Amino acid sequence: MRLKGRTAIVTGAARGIGAAIAARFAAEGANVAIADILDTGPAAAGLAQSGAAVLAVQADVTSESEVSSLCVQTAKRFGGIDILVNNAAMTTPPLPFETIGADRWRRMMEVNTLGPYLCARESLSHLRASGRGRIINIASDTALLGVPFMLNYVTSKGALIAFSRALARELGKDRITVNSISPGFTLSERIAAQTERVQQYRQEQWKSMCLKRDELPEDLVGAAAFLASDEASFMTGQNLVVDGGYAMP
Repeated sequence: MRLKGRTAIVTGAARGIGAAIAARFAAEGANVAIADILDTGPAAAGLAQSGAAVLAVQADVTSESEVSSLCVQTAKRFGGIDILVNNAAMTTPPLPFETIGADRWRRMMEVNTLGPYLCARESLSHLRASGRGRIINIASDTALLGVPFMLNYVTSKGALIAFSRALARELGKDRITVNSISPGFTLSERIAAQTERVQQYRQEQWKSMCLKRDELPEDLVGAAAFLASDEASFMTGQNLVVDGGYAMP
């Protein structure tokens, strides 16, 4: 119960990594606002059945008004905001970089970099008031490996790591920590359904991994809970790589 009495917003939490983190935070005693552009009702209902204090909010993280409403609703319901997990993100099919197109590039940057900025900005007053605010950004090991044919995605995740480090320096005076987590190729429900892609990943990447198995959303929750807790109160500006020993920066 390391997070008992604290309130967390987790974006992109209707499924996958976000849903797993929200469930772990609830199990650790936190009040959790589950936010997603998708329907958040089923994920929230599942946690509520276990006795967790949950708020479901459907929100587009690229919309200033919707992000503001998310933070206002969360603070009103639970009395403040202590933890923000920026997990909402877009991915991309493999494409040669010259075929990505400006519109696809802009949309990737809006979701993967503007979204975390807006969520951090709108929750900032509450994180400051907490006295132990935590911002956790979900990046990707692709930014460390320089994975080709995903240039817009890789660039956005590299930007998120840099964002975390710069923001950590800016908010240290407020006792707000800012860290990122870089997962590997994680078998969320959406990815697991892409059987051909999963098989290709296993053939190509398992050879270079220390732990030769699929990465699951649940593999990320321990790192997230640690960074949200008092145990990581003197840790900021760091990027934790959780990918089975594939990338070793």
